[in-house]
Amino acid sequence: MTVETGSPAPFLKSGDTAVLFDGTCKLCNGWARFIIHYDHACRIQLAAVQSPEGQELLKWSGLPLDEFNTIVLISNNKVSLRSEAMFEILSRLDAPWRWLKAARVVPAGMRDWIYDKIALNRYRLFGRYDSVQLPSADHDRRFLKANR
Repeated sequence: MTVETGSPAPFLKSGDTAVLFDGTCKLCNGWARFIIHYDHACRIQLAAVQSPEGQELLKWSGLPLDEFNTIVLISNNKVSLRSEAMFEILSRLDAPWRWLKAARVVPAGMRDWIYDKIALNRYRLFGRYDSVQLPSADHDRRFLKANR
């Protein structure tokens, strides 16, 4: 699902893309590492939903501040959730990853049903960190900062 908002997103310039993820979720952190590794052009910035930047972007988008059951992609004042956010991420990566967006032919309802089953059971299936994981020093520039 993608929703367009009427106002510019905080911390983002026109054309910027940010992905919000659950910083305590091991699967979500794995996705963040995947993005860092395969986004060679550095098109995507990251923020844990628990960070001040993540909380501000959640508030701006009208999403809950304390329930994190989806990955969120924000770009050009549009908010994409669930499987649509995943496809938007893949479309910003180099081949062969961008080719996976061909799976969009699967109806959104079915994609999101599968996404929701994994998201709601992600801690049980993949585990959870006791606290939000901070980026390593060499990845710090990939994370949104309020004072940049």
